[in-house]
Amino acid sequence: MVSFHSLGYVHNETVNIYTHLLPAISSVPFAFYLYKAISARYDSATHGDVLVFSCFFAGTAFCLGMSSIYHTISNHSPAVARIGNAMDYIGIVGLITGSFIPSVYYGFYCMSRFKKIYWTMILLIGAGCTVISIMPRFRTPPWRPFRAGMYVSMGLSAVFPVLHGVSIFGVELMLKQIGLFWLVLQGALYIIGAAVYAARVPERWYPGGFDVLGSSHQIFHVLVVLAAISHLTGLLQAFDYRHSGLALSCL
Repeated sequence: MVSFHSLGYVHNETVNIYTHLLPAISSVPFAFYLYKAISARYDSATHGDVLVFSCFFAGTAFCLGMSSIYHTISNHSPAVARIGNAMDYIGIVGLITGSFIPSVYYGFYCMSRFKKIYWTMILLIGAGCTVISIMPRFRTPPWRPFRAGMYVSMGLSAVFPVLHGVSIFGVELMLKQIGLFWLVLQGALYIIGAAVYAARVPERWYPGGFDVLGSSHQIFHVLVVLAAISHLTGLLQAFDYRHSGLALSCL
């Protein structure tokens, strides 16, 4: 419990904790608010919409929650810190998977076969990344660039269904159908965040100067939250397009 007392004062993990704790806590009531706000907007909305949005919010809340817990308990003991660290990394897998599922749902809304193929792909990739994440060696400092690269690669696996969708529907339609602009922005934010995290910028230039505020890990945390917001914006655009009557009807 002593570790949780640190929530009440400023230290070198405070920003890391609260940049993910506050969004994690707020994501649950916001999900219910969003459900009430948009569920009755279109008669064509289905339980499928609810399920895929639930995947997104569950993945987001899990990732941000595990991250904030890890940064809170990391000072407890080496054993507890190792467990928390592993859950932190697994949370990233949950966020990417939870974001991937709804985008594929709207991207291939009328094509069940492709949805199943890409959902299976991301679940297998996620399972592989989870196994690697719990390996002790993976969590050591020398593997920091590899960690960043692995998660970026997992996120970039979305390129395959996106390019597939573009080849079928074209860019203009995909901009509406999956909120492609917001999806690309999300990817850019993740890549920038991972690059900053791997390069340890700016603290590598001024060691000790960014311990409390402005470190690479804190920048990474903020960019992850912004990326999640960007993805949600794209999903809402995709939802509106699908159920507004403007989207192509399923045969």
